[in-house]
Amino acid sequence: MGHATNYITVETIRKLYTLKTQLNSSLAEFTTNNVTSFTAKKFKLGIEKMATLSDIGVAAGINILSAFLFFIAFAILRLQPFNDRVYFPKWYLKGLRTDPVHGGIFVRKFVNLDWRAYLGFLNWMPEAIRMPEPELIDHAGLDSVVYLRIYLLGLKIFVPIAFLAWLILVPVNWTSTGLERAKITNITSSDIDKLSVSNVHSRSERFWGHITMAYAFTFWTCYVLLKEYEKVASMRLQFLAEEERRPDQFTVLVRNIPPDPDESVSELVEHFFLVNHPDHYLTHQVVYDANKLAKLVNKKKKLQNWLVYYQNKLERTSKRPEMKTGFLGLWGKKVDAIDYHVTEIDKLSKEIALEREKVANDPKSIMPVAFVSFKTRWGAAVCAQTQQTRNPTLWLTQWAPEPRDVYWPNLPIPYVSLTIRRLIIAVAFFFLTFFFMIPIAFVQTLASLDGIQKNASWLTPLVKVPFIKSFIQGFLPGIVLKLFLIFLPTILMIMSKFEGFESLSSLERRSASRYYIFNFVNIFLGNILTGTAFQQLDSFIHQPANQYPVTIGTAIPLKASFFITYIMVDGWASVAAEVLMLKPLIFYHLKNFFLVKTEKDREEAMNPGSIGFNTGEPRIQLYFLLGLVYAAVTPAVLPFIIIFFGLAYVVFRHQIINVYNQEYESAAAFWPDIHFRIVFALIISQLVLMGLLTTKKAASSTPFLIVLPILTIWFHRYCKGRFESAFVKFPLQEAMMKDTLERATEPNLNLKGYLKNAYVHPVFKDSIDDDDDDDLSQKWETESVTVPTKRQSRRNTPLPSRINGASSPSLPDSIPNHAEV
Repeated sequence: MGHATNYITVETIRKLYTLKTQLNSSLAEFTTNNVTSFTAKKFKLGIEKMATLSDIGVAAGINILSAFLFFIAFAILRLQPFNDRVYFPKWYLKGLRTDPVHGGIFVRKFVNLDWRAYLGFLNWMPEAIRMPEPELIDHAGLDSVVYLRIYLLGLKIFVPIAFLAWLILVPVNWTSTGLERAKITNITSSDIDKLSVSNVHSRSERFWGHITMAYAFTFWTCYVLLKEYEKVASMRLQFLAEEERRPDQFTVLVRNIPPDPDESVSELVEHFFLVNHPDHYLTHQVVYDANKLAKLVNKKKKLQNWLVYYQNKLERTSKRPEMKTGFLGLWGKKVDAIDYHVTEIDKLSKEIALEREKVANDPKSIMPVAFVSFKTRWGAAVCAQTQQTRNPTLWLTQWAPEPRDVYWPNLPIPYVSLTIRRLIIAVAFFFLTFFFMIPIAFVQTLASLDGIQKNASWLTPLVKVPFIKSFIQGFLPGIVLKLFLIFLPTILMIMSKFEGFESLSSLERRSASRYYIFNFVNIFLGNILTGTAFQQLDSFIHQPANQYPVTIGTAIPLKASFFITYIMVDGWASVAAEVLMLKPLIFYHLKNFFLVKTEKDREEAMNPGSIGFNTGEPRIQLYFLLGLVYAAVTPAVLPFIIIFFGLAYVVFRHQIINVYNQEYESAAAFWPDIHFRIVFALIISQLVLMGLLTTKKAASSTPFLIVLPILTIWFHRYCKGRFESAFVKFPLQEAMMKDTLERATEPNLNLKGYLKNAYVHPVFKDSIDDDDDDDLSQKWETESVTVPTKRQSRRNTPLPSRINGASSPSLPDSIPNHAEV
């Protein structure tokens, strides 16, 4: 009897196991044919608890409260007299503002006691918008104004799109029942998903509404982009035509100058341009490898700052300060701090003098790079935009950056090593981008309810509290991701500098490009595909390639709540914190207390900074990407993005007017990059929608979307051919007009004297004596430009040789008169 019981039990277990296998097989087959369950099976997205409307409400409340508190703190701090240089430094640098003067009691020097000034604590917002655009260009430059137009472009694109999406798509999605049918597959969803395309059941005719809106969104975005490209190109050309005289308008940067055994680099450059540009060549400045000298100068400046600090400390305490000579002053011999720094500065001054003399006299310090200046803008434009020799790798010419824009440490880098450097950085960036996904996924796991309950089970009772739960799901993932990426811009800028770009603007543009790629892979794709577990990334890698659009399209709607929380943290609270400028505020007062002794010191203590194109522009582009992707998928995201663009426009307009002091002016040369990234985001949104509708079995309607990427690519090619040349070339007609006007208004202009020191390395400018400059200027204005060459006589050498006095028999013996200044 006992054996029979055991036999029945085993048989029953076998039957149950067979039934379980059949059920699993049926469920797998069902989930393969169902979009949402496919995602649940492949990526376990349903396992993660999703943020509900209440969670997002809590996150919105936290971020709105944070932004409001930042604005209140800013409104109070900006009115205090001792903070005036922190919040209005640009006006001080322009010489249009002085320190506030308050009579009466002593406390008025530090605190504004006029209570009426605090009533309009948001008055700075209309004041920021009030300045007209032409005046803003004169005040801050075209780069800053066009940067602001990116935010306006976001409003122009997304406000009409949001109106259409909420008017048409939201009712279509809300009245569907797709998610109710999906409950049998245990797919977790939230109220936000009912507003998305996920709520539309498979094979529904309602998808025609999404396809129609995709066409409308695409046409509207392209129309706005076309008008904006045309406007910015016109602004750039007008700005260049009306711009005052600058050294870079007459100067070309020449790289990869070939070596010559008979002539120095300077003689070779002068000889080459006298021959090939005889009517327009004016002067040149060779580039020295002064990186070591620059490091010594910077080290001396730091020591001088410390010396000022200890001298001020002596005045306050009347006691000689002491310090340790070891690492960071933590150990080592204790010495008198003032005497030690005076001695170190004296030794460093001698070392700097020796190094400066070595650089100036050592031929090996002269690099095969030079700044060549011309008599006219027309001559510079012809040289910068043409090929100089048969060999396209020699005598490479390009427009010289303006002197403020030159990144001097990279000019001595040999041209042949640039390709190798960029290959190394490309490989390094690839690994940085894709391996960064692992720590991001790990951090996001720990910042979720499941992660906390798994890794810190003792917190389980706490996370069950409704407010704590809402805080974790609606706020914590976004802020953790934001903090985790805080050092990324610095890393990317270091990589760009290693690549060898010769200007600050090109460094920032390359860094911004890499930052955008990183955001696309890690913040956009990474959070969609990795979710909250490493297994999801592994599943994505090992699935068939034809499933990628299906997987991404399926996961997009389910991640809408995460991106909403991220937008609120990064786009609301962070933008509001920008106007507070807490870090510059603290650093200014520390410097003012410890280092400032003179008015010049006080001006140096102000650090207004710049707009930070390498970090700000990629962030804007991420919101363009999210907005365009979710416009037809989950329109609930759009209002949050619109609030970001509106708020950021006001904040950054205020900062550009009152704070930021742009380091360079590129005349909006970055706009083609802006246009391309928005077009790229538009194409991604179309592909995502195609993948999503494929999973929804909308086979009859999906092919109608194939036309959209083709039309969008054609549109980009049209804009590139129509407008991009205005951002990389300078029209000869415009150059001739400016030259003609300048000759008529300033016939006695000493252009050579104006240009001779424009591109001298900063470490040499301090050693140039003004009186010597005047004498040298007069000498340059009267001397002949005919320079004999040291090379042996050759058929392509029209100048007499210093060795045998002969010249090419096929050319005249001397340079014609029009080659003289």
